[in-house]
Amino acid sequence: MITVPVSLGDRSYDVLVGRGARHRLLEVLPVGVARAAIVTQEGIGVGVDAGHDQRTFHMGSGETAKDLETVQDLCRQFSRWGLTRGDVVVAVGGGVVTDTAGFAAAVYHRGVRWIAVPTTLLGQVDAAIGGKTGVNLPEGKNLVGAFWQPSAVLCDTEVLETLPPREYRSGLGEVAKYHFLDEGEALVDMALDEKVAKCVAIKAAYVGADEREAVGGPGAGRRSRALLNYGHTLGHALETAGHYDLRHGEAVAIGLVFAAVLAARLGRIEGARVEEHRRVVAGYDLPTNLPPGADAAQLIDVMGRDKKAVAGMTFILDGPCGVEQVADVAVADVEAALKEISA
Repeated sequence: MITVPVSLGDRSYDVLVGRGARHRLLEVLPVGVARAAIVTQEGIGVGVDAGHDQRTFHMGSGETAKDLETVQDLCRQFSRWGLTRGDVVVAVGGGVVTDTAGFAAAVYHRGVRWIAVPTTLLGQVDAAIGGKTGVNLPEGKNLVGAFWQPSAVLCDTEVLETLPPREYRSGLGEVAKYHFLDEGEALVDMALDEKVAKCVAIKAAYVGADEREAVGGPGAGRRSRALLNYGHTLGHALETAGHYDLRHGEAVAIGLVFAAVLAARLGRIEGARVEEHRRVVAGYDLPTNLPPGADAAQLIDVMGRDKKAVAGMTFILDGPCGVEQVADVAVADVEAALKEISA
């Protein structure tokens, strides 16, 4: 078992990575817990034992279930069961579950403790780490949420063995992102436990330096948490549009290539670096181009409403000093970059 600390002062916690990590739940429960509300989805098929009075609450599947209605439904069920501020919520599932259940924990009784047990590769290397919880609005992803750190995260790599191949590849989209945040060429060759732990450690460093994305804008520090959104501006727009057959990691993969093409148009990187992005993304068997029939005008409109926008269109882009936030990007350059990655 590999232990990766997330250092946040009195909100610090450990991420346990390895086969069977979910069976360590009792060891990481906060002191004083009497009840554990297990939030999961039908079909997840991963059981946990909190060693206390526990009840399972099911939420819907898919991104459509990641909304305020689900949060209200969970909180009402918590209340009817008698969950108190001294108890714990345990989120068992992929990013939809950990994001939603974590946000429900953040707002129920103005904050109850929670533990994440991510069951997808994407959840283990990204979504469940760092305390960003939230839900979607029709206008965009993750527009309502809270920073609410878990008490622990249990990344059980054993459960990844039964993931459908496409779901596993989706997680590799986030792994590809870490390649460019940490120049992590060795990630490709690492064993699974070490690969997950390395990704967690990279994210933990950003979270520890900038928990609430207080550092931002052009010239931001090298550990600005906003940089973890590399590839996500277009990725989220593709997901928000709603009519493309893309998983989150697939959309992020396309977003990584788009960001490289855009950076090259702005003179920030050379063509060889763009090709490196294509090579890394394709090496994980992920898409590098927009899906056929992509609506560039719609994507630009959605990207213009991105949470990170600080002055005009704002993107996380590679450059001579590495990945950083770039504001006030001309729409014409965005249009040209989208055209270049059209299928």
